[in-house]
Amino acid sequence: MKKSLLFLALVILLMSSCKKQATPRAEEDSSMFVNITDVVPDAILEIRYYGTYNFVGARIDGYEQPVALLTREAADSLKAVSDDVISQGFRLKIYDAYRPQRGVDHFVRWSQNPADTCMKCYFYPMLDKPVLFEQDYIMAKSGHTRGSTVDLTLFDMQTEKELDMGGTFDWFGEESHPDFCGNPETGEYSGLTAEQKAKGMRPLSEQQFRNRLILRNAMLRHGFKALDSEWWHFTLRNEPFPDTYFEFPVEQL
Repeated sequence: MKKSLLFLALVILLMSSCKKQATPRAEEDSSMFVNITDVVPDAILEIRYYGTYNFVGARIDGYEQPVALLTREAADSLKAVSDDVISQGFRLKIYDAYRPQRGVDHFVRWSQNPADTCMKCYFYPMLDKPVLFEQDYIMAKSGHTRGSTVDLTLFDMQTEKELDMGGTFDWFGEESHPDFCGNPETGEYSGLTAEQKAKGMRPLSEQQFRNRLILRNAMLRHGFKALDSEWWHFTLRNEPFPDTYFEFPVEQL
């Protein structure tokens, strides 16, 4: 009897061990993700964090290849956006999508090094680096890490250039807000406020404001929600992993 119980205990232990080895932790599991270009073949990729032209000035941890990944649900919705804007003469250009937690950690470490300001003139000339974290430009957790957020712009197929949005991706400042120089909900262009004029800020033209709306409205029509501080940033409304921050690297799936 004792031998039988011992044998049963060993079997249960082995089965438990095998199960643990066969099922990776959720944050390491990429099986629910896809390459964006497999679903949206017309998308143009310029993965800024794989290169050095970004606010850090170096390749970001976890970006192993210049590819863009999203959850299947987000990629399918992005395909609908792509079809929409193509009918208007544009293509989607992707700057960033899924971002591993190690990449976010890299941002946090960079923000805590006040001496490293090599890209200040390109991305945050009006801000002192120490305020970037406290003003939420850099955060310890990012929606990108949940896998259903994408940073993007529009490429004009007629001019064969990016559509003029009046500002660059990852610019830290009011100029990047969707309501800068107008109301994105109503589409009304207003120009600078008196306070913004007093700061010496440069306004968006009415055309630049409306160009941002082309992207925003297409994203909202197809299931994404906007961020109130970045015109290029959108998250799937019904994202499948609202509480999971993934860790696997950005590489071809």
